[in-house]
Amino acid sequence: MKKEKKKKNGYFKEVGKELSKVKWPEKKDIVKYTVSTVVFILVVVGFFMLLTMGMSWIVERF
Repeated sequence: MKKEKKKKNGYFKEVGKELSKVKWPEKKDIVKYTVSTVVFILVVVGFFMLLTMGMSWIVERF
């Protein structure tokens, strides 16, 4: 049982060491990435909306 607990503690220590090496993005970068993602999603949604409206217009005509 002790060996298992020691193993878990070692694992979490290693995870902590690795997380301390991570370069976390700054707030302005997060805002920039979020805005660009939302804009991209809106563009894709708009494209598919227009495509759907165009296809339904074609189907109604013919």
